[in-house]
Amino acid sequence: MSTTERPLPTPAHTIGPFYGHALPFPGGGEIAPPGHPDTITLHGHVLDGAGAPVPDALLDFWQAAPDGSLSGAPGSLRRDPSTGGFLGRNGVDFTGFGRIATDTDGRYALRTLPPGNAGVPYIAVCVFARGLTHHLFTRAYLADGTDPLLDALPDERRATLIASAGAPRTYRLDIRLQGEGETVFLEFP
Repeated sequence: MSTTERPLPTPAHTIGPFYGHALPFPGGGEIAPPGHPDTITLHGHVLDGAGAPVPDALLDFWQAAPDGSLSGAPGSLRRDPSTGGFLGRNGVDFTGFGRIATDTDGRYALRTLPPGNAGVPYIAVCVFARGLTHHLFTRAYLADGTDPLLDALPDERRATLIASAGAPRTYRLDIRLQGEGETVFLEFP
């Protein structure tokens, strides 16, 4: 290589993050076993401060099982022992974990079972997106009610955490990263 040629940038040389490259996995948003009668859908958009969709965000979801247990089950990222390829969920065990990349319109959809949290049911969400130096934590509450976090917020901020009920067994929560109507994000020490 001559001294005037420059090597092509690699991920180590460019500004990331590159969430969509290796982190999403097939069926990442399908936490509920296929055909389960209690399946619910949580969906929405991830939006930037101007209200434009964020087409390359990655969302991690954690939740309590329907019985309220928090232990989960292994199996979200099973690999084929022979080929090392992605094998998929086993279709029976509820893992309580999902991972979804937003589409080109900033949309996501999670199919899961209703969380059995004590008090107001919620699903924990972690947002990874371009321009964020640290991931953001929030919650998607599936109902309004008495909860220490919700009770500590003024009404307009509280509303950013409560998913609106739509079609049967469907909830919508848009996540706004900044600006007017910014979603409440949690800080952990």
